[in-house]
Amino acid sequence: MEQTSKVNNWDQRSTTVVDTLEPVQKPFVWLGILVSIVLFFAIVITTTWTQGILFIIGIALGVTLLHAKFGFTSAFRRLASVGNVQGLQAHMVMLAAASVLFAIILSTGFSFTGTAPQGYVSPVGVSVLVGAFLFGIGMQLGAGCASGTLYAVGGGKSSMVITLLAFIVGSVLGAYHIGFWQKTPALPPISLAESTGLGYFGGLILQLFLFAGIYAITVKIARKKNPPRMKPLKTTTGVKRIWRGAWPLLAAAVILAVLNAITLSVRGNPWGITSAFALWGSQILQMFGVDVASWQFWQDNPAPLNQSVLADSTSVMNFGIILGAFIAAAFQGNFKPGKIKPGVAAASVIGGLMMGYGARLAFGCNIGAYFGGIASFSLHGWVWGIMALAGTFLALFIRPMFGLSNPNPKDSVC
Repeated sequence: MEQTSKVNNWDQRSTTVVDTLEPVQKPFVWLGILVSIVLFFAIVITTTWTQGILFIIGIALGVTLLHAKFGFTSAFRRLASVGNVQGLQAHMVMLAAASVLFAIILSTGFSFTGTAPQGYVSPVGVSVLVGAFLFGIGMQLGAGCASGTLYAVGGGKSSMVITLLAFIVGSVLGAYHIGFWQKTPALPPISLAESTGLGYFGGLILQLFLFAGIYAITVKIARKKNPPRMKPLKTTTGVKRIWRGAWPLLAAAVILAVLNAITLSVRGNPWGITSAFALWGSQILQMFGVDVASWQFWQDNPAPLNQSVLADSTSVMNFGIILGAFIAAAFQGNFKPGKIKPGVAAASVIGGLMMGYGARLAFGCNIGAYFGGIASFSLHGWVWGIMALAGTFLALFIRPMFGLSNPNPKDSVC
């Protein structure tokens, strides 16, 4: 009966459909809110108000990601397997909005805290090519990217806990080996705004042209292949939709762009995720006497190793994402951890390791390198996206070995 209701109400264009939602899990909602309040004050008391604000931004990111099920992994997989372009189109909208905001912030030096904003502009070389390719494979095996792993853990998907733990291990291994990868051939950091002489206005026009071109190509792909549409998420009507129902994918894309721009203006750098994983794992090893401070990765930036994780802005934002997703899932009544199949567990371990290692090599993940890099006008962000998509194509052949299915052109939805 529920499926019939969805089909009758769904207009085939929206990513949401009005339908009956699960009851609110009030104990979980209050638990999430209480933990968030306690952690917020702990952060502010032990560090600064800026860290507390970043924690709140993290919560907002977690809520947005969960409500829209905003995917980077699923977007690439749907595109590679059946030609569904809805996810990639949402990426283009998000990146276009972020580029406009980043161009304003970076060109004017606008800051809420007095910290000069700097984008993520990194070298393009062997390490990025290899790292992004590994990440592309890993996110398809681990069933989630960096942001997807965090919000899925908060949302109650049991297998993603394994992915996250393996992600941390992979990040530490990548940090341990970074000295080797830094010696591989690479071009210097290239900004499409500053390195080209176009300036931020010219760079913005160039990127908007690229986004529009890619969007136009996706329209042609959709018309040619007529792929199954994304399975709609259940939502409700009125004001309740803000905290109860699913959000439209494109609305979430714009919200994520705005939140990333706010992050840039608060802490001086765009949103990132995986550097915190390397920090968490390295601090644990340090507790057991491992001299991680001698690694090239930490010699380049030793300060975080000897500080509380609450002083690390990426860490507090990650905590916020998990809690925001937990609260959002509880409001939807969807926080229901389940059993983990052996094949899924094995894929989660391998995928997490590959993502963690790849992210360190490629100067970031789908957030820091792809989202933050492109929004910062960095060439490496574009290269990251291409290589991660290439890894996705290969992963489509590997996923069935672990019992993981791929979208099929004959499916009604994907």
